[in-house]
Amino acid sequence: MARTEYDHDPNAPEPNSLVVAASAVVTDSEGRILVQRRRGNDLWALPGGGMDMGDSLPGAAVREVREETGLEVEITGLVGTYTDPRHVIAYSDGEVRRQFNVCFTARIVGGSLTISEESTELRFVEPDELPALAMHHTQRLRIQHYLEHRPSPYLG
Repeated sequence: MARTEYDHDPNAPEPNSLVVAASAVVTDSEGRILVQRRRGNDLWALPGGGMDMGDSLPGAAVREVREETGLEVEITGLVGTYTDPRHVIAYSDGEVRRQFNVCFTARIVGGSLTISEESTELRFVEPDELPALAMHHTQRLRIQHYLEHRPSPYLG
């Protein structure tokens, strides 16, 4: 399903849903960050998605990483909360989502990289490779906060 993200855009459509979501900064043993190229907008992003009724927030991050990448992960920390009401995502089915995202850190405990129907490519990247990737500002912000090694999570 195609999606368009709006961030502080006065022409953005009005949201018609609110979704609680979780994402994860997954790193490998070399400290590289896992990103996926999303099929819906061809942009690179952290793995993540909406929370199901039976999920906890950390559980949603673990499930989404598994579904989108084939990797089993363990949550190791919290990057921050991302709740800006001026960031909305419009989907081709008419949903315009305001998303409440909690971003975690995670380490790999099993599985193998497998592309899902939500992505076209998976890659572990060095931090200095990130600027060359087409990525929405909100994804870059989460990664930036992770790379800053903040003493406390970002609350926004």
